[in-house]
Amino acid sequence: MLLSPAAPRADAAPAAPPIGGGRPKLLFLVTEDWYFCSHRLPAARAARDAGFEVVVATRVRAHAETIRDEGFALRPLPWRRRGDGPFGGLRALAAIVRLYRAERPDILHHVALKPVLFGGLAARLAFARHGRPAVLAAVMGMGSGFAGRGWTRHALALGLRLAGGGRVIVQNPEDGAALGRLGVAPERIALIRGSGVDTGHFIPAPEPPGPTIALALVARMLRSKGVLDAAAAVRRLRGEGHAVELLLAGPADPDNPDSLDEPTLRALAAEPGIEWLGPVADVREVWARAAIALLPSTYGEGLPKALLEAAACGRPMVATDTPGCREIARDGETGLLVPAADVAALAAAIAALARDPARRQALGRAARSLAERDFAEPVIAAQTLALYCTMLAEKRGSA
Repeated sequence: MLLSPAAPRADAAPAAPPIGGGRPKLLFLVTEDWYFCSHRLPAARAARDAGFEVVVATRVRAHAETIRDEGFALRPLPWRRRGDGPFGGLRALAAIVRLYRAERPDILHHVALKPVLFGGLAARLAFARHGRPAVLAAVMGMGSGFAGRGWTRHALALGLRLAGGGRVIVQNPEDGAALGRLGVAPERIALIRGSGVDTGHFIPAPEPPGPTIALALVARMLRSKGVLDAAAAVRRLRGEGHAVELLLAGPADPDNPDSLDEPTLRALAAEPGIEWLGPVADVREVWARAAIALLPSTYGEGLPKALLEAAACGRPMVATDTPGCREIARDGETGLLVPAADVAALAAAIAALARDPARRQALGRAARSLAERDFAEPVIAAQTLALYCTMLAEKRGSA
């Protein structure tokens, strides 16, 4: 059974950390500054407001000012998500060890595979066994890498072993079960579904007018996100006379070997009914144009933030019946689920919603309600803060 922190109401005040040990320090280890800002700000703010000192260690590109403006200490690191090479990896590891010794945090929050592995090893090297911080490893999804390359599974298992008795966050039950098969004790696993969505920023929008139904796939332009399947489905539907168009919103990701390159994306966008928007600063502009959200992921997700934002905007979803996607795209309730890599089923689901505006609107209302109830940022932040406080109390109790 998975450990799941209680889910406080969205308007619940965050709990204060245990008293008696001074101001606790929480250190986030994340590969990229944009990812911290996109996915970890609510939890970091909740910890700050509850009395934690917050330190963010990451590769710094364009979000240093945002992080510092929150009152967090920023510690730049010489690494990136992929492609460091052996020497770059050793340089990053040495920098993390030095940082951990200098900061001496109470809690380390390692986010995603590379920080879990490097951070776990750095904690072992930086601290004696009894002086080690409490370690929280966040597994952001056991999708394409775990299905296609066995080394990632072994790397994750190693990182979690290096964390000793630390806690692990998963975003969906299937990932928790997978970790159990890797030997992680159930009592170490906490189920916290995603990073939350700002339901005040992302609000229901009226469906765009006009005879053509726009579909949007918001994601990095990866093959495993189903970009090519979405294009194939729209190509098929337009060939059958359906008035649909596809908006692809998101960047190529040169650091990721799974990414489509820009010439391929431009070639897709040259087809009738397909538009590649590239990076979009405010995704609400996408949902002002699109009536249906798509995410035909080939493999499982952790919990897709793009679908959370679509749900908060009152958009029905068509997604694959895979871990993570089905947490928010619930078949017949907030959207339609289809088998992975099944273009015919994807096209049929899109057509069913495209010709039924009343059903689209009912599913969209249910999606918004689900986002407010279970996935609003205050709910997820409070669950994460409760876990921090439990870990801090356990650490102080064993000191």
